[in-house]
Amino acid sequence: MEKQAVFSMTEGSPVKLLIKFTIPMLIGNLFQQFYNMVDSIVVGRFVGPNALAAVGATGSLNFLFFAMSFGIAAGVGVVVSQYFGADRMDMVEKSIINGMYLLAVVSLFMGIIGVATARWVLVALNTPGVILDDAVIYMRVSCAGILAIAAYNGVASVLRALGDSKTPLYFMVLSCFINIGLDLLFVIVYGWSVFGVALATVIAQLVAATGAFIYALRKISCFRVKKENRPVRGDIIRRCFVLGMPIAFQNALIAFSCIFLQRIVNGFGESVVAANTALGRIEQLVQQPYNSLGTALTTYTGQNIGAGKIDRVKQGYKAGFKSVVVVSIVMLIPCQLFGETIVSIFVTDPEVIAIGAKGLSITSFFYFFLGMIYVARSVLNGVGDAAFAMVNGLMEVAGRVGFAVPLTKIPFIGVWGIFFTTGFTWALTGLVTMARYHKGRWEFKVTTTKY
Repeated sequence: MEKQAVFSMTEGSPVKLLIKFTIPMLIGNLFQQFYNMVDSIVVGRFVGPNALAAVGATGSLNFLFFAMSFGIAAGVGVVVSQYFGADRMDMVEKSIINGMYLLAVVSLFMGIIGVATARWVLVALNTPGVILDDAVIYMRVSCAGILAIAAYNGVASVLRALGDSKTPLYFMVLSCFINIGLDLLFVIVYGWSVFGVALATVIAQLVAATGAFIYALRKISCFRVKKENRPVRGDIIRRCFVLGMPIAFQNALIAFSCIFLQRIVNGFGESVVAANTALGRIEQLVQQPYNSLGTALTTYTGQNIGAGKIDRVKQGYKAGFKSVVVVSIVMLIPCQLFGETIVSIFVTDPEVIAIGAKGLSITSFFYFFLGMIYVARSVLNGVGDAAFAMVNGLMEVAGRVGFAVPLTKIPFIGVWGIFFTTGFTWALTGLVTMARYHKGRWEFKVTTTKY
């Protein structure tokens, strides 16, 4: 594969490059969230609010078990992007194959643990009895399919590291329509409730992973790893692990903090659980512009660090900051004005709609900080300062654990403390992450690293 056959981000306008990379990412992420939303809409409207609450009660737990795979996939992407920026194509091949070895082992291990401990963990989290059995089913099916989800994310991460953000989009769109069709078939026609929704997601991700991998084998030569580059390389696996594990632990810590908050949510009853689930789906959608920009910045940063262009990294951060300001203002307005209409997409119960709409009006004021978490963290991950990801995760834990109990115990705040906790946690984490970037320690690390 010639280097120009994919997409180098080491030359040209940072703003234009980031936009070119981000737009396909954003479309793909929106489609992914769209079919997650369809899961909730189908369950909430055709099964009932308790089934929706059961799906929502497993969200943070599933993320916890997926966190390791997501982190390793991100670490592999950083390693590949840095070697690609340095024009070390032999090391790109070795990084791809060894990264996939590592990802497969980690994902299988986490999937087994998730299936085995599902009921025990959900009981420990005080999941309401009326939704417990459905929650266990949803979590077990999701964890059983973790290899499919990890496979797609692994291939997509490498493609993006090589500057190709369009191919993952195409297969994500395909899997989106498959997922929607299977949701309707399994839930409405076969009556499989939450089991059908979970199974539809796993099948759709498997199709996306298979399609993306076949495309990569045919179109991008470094995926056709030469025989001499296939042996296990401990140094490369360690590097993928060193860069990926802090991101994985960050994700795990975020998931843990969300699980802690979920336990408090569960204590307020099924209506609050359902409202929080609907709000969670909305916030996942809101995060996609930030998430897409962050992924673009990680690839952009990794390639430019590999090429030794620190000034371009700083230009990328500034472009990200300005983008977050604009996007945050644009998304704040509808959340404030049309909260009930937005929440009613997911549920029909008036009480659930009212709770969700007020929660949305609270959290939307903090969107800027949420966006800057993605921008600053992604640049730091791209330069190889992945260890800070653990600190970032600890901030999320400190925020949700530190704010949740006191706020919900204040009489005139009560249940609304759940949503203030989310906003305050974003603000705390965003400020700490921006401070880390501006402190500039990553520049020293870059100047002393060889690629």
